[in-house]
Amino acid sequence: MQTVHQPTIAMVTGATGAIGQAIARQLAEKGLHVTLIARNEAKARQTADRIIHQTGNPHVRVELVDLSRQAEILALARRWEGPLHVLVNNAATAPRTRQETPEGIEMQFAVNVLSYLGMTLAFAGILKQSAPARVVNVASYWAGDLDLSDLEFKRRPYRNGTAYRQSKQANRMLTVALAERFQNDGITVNACHPGDVNSTLSNSLGFGGSQSPDEGARTPVWLATGPIGGQVTGKYFEHLRQTPCRFATDREAIEALYQVCLGYLTI
Repeated sequence: MQTVHQPTIAMVTGATGAIGQAIARQLAEKGLHVTLIARNEAKARQTADRIIHQTGNPHVRVELVDLSRQAEILALARRWEGPLHVLVNNAATAPRTRQETPEGIEMQFAVNVLSYLGMTLAFAGILKQSAPARVVNVASYWAGDLDLSDLEFKRRPYRNGTAYRQSKQANRMLTVALAERFQNDGITVNACHPGDVNSTLSNSLGFGGSQSPDEGARTPVWLATGPIGGQVTGKYFEHLRQTPCRFATDREAIEALYQVCLGYLTI
């Protein structure tokens, strides 16, 4: 009897940004079926059409989701059909002034932190059924300033760089928490720094970027498809190398952050 090859199904959040597009295209080049998660329909459709044209892979589709809204994440998980083998949490925002979601949650915390956790937990059952599966959290080496008592900058003056650094530290810490919870479920969870790419996000933070989007996508795609991403879990990577994470050793702070974030979710 002939073995029928099952396609690898991947999802990329923030898929219309510079790095997100490159990640999605590189995954499509490798033959994965890719779902682009985005808010702007016209931009998302154009991105999907471009990737299909560039790669010759017709299995690229769009799901419109506002990742700052937990209800929309849950709705996506409910309507999802079939397996999911690779979830790349890449979406990020860095508004220059403090903004809130309609639910009153500070925007960077909602998108950069809670959407990573919310997407992973909302799809946990599907990822388990699809195992072996992988979650790749696009974080950053530019991380720090986390204040568990003021995650939404209600007390501290809001600076988008500080809020961004906090969100990337949170990504790296929550990667450890999730890896521990999924270690017996056939799901690996790893975080990485993508690269210094000139993008809308980096410009909002006052930076340019010395690397191309394709260079920035290399490490996330490597974790999503290469052997290492399926062999280790709870680790942090830069430039295709596992790198010690200074935030991964404080188990008490990791658990405290996880519980606080869980309190925001309706999953």
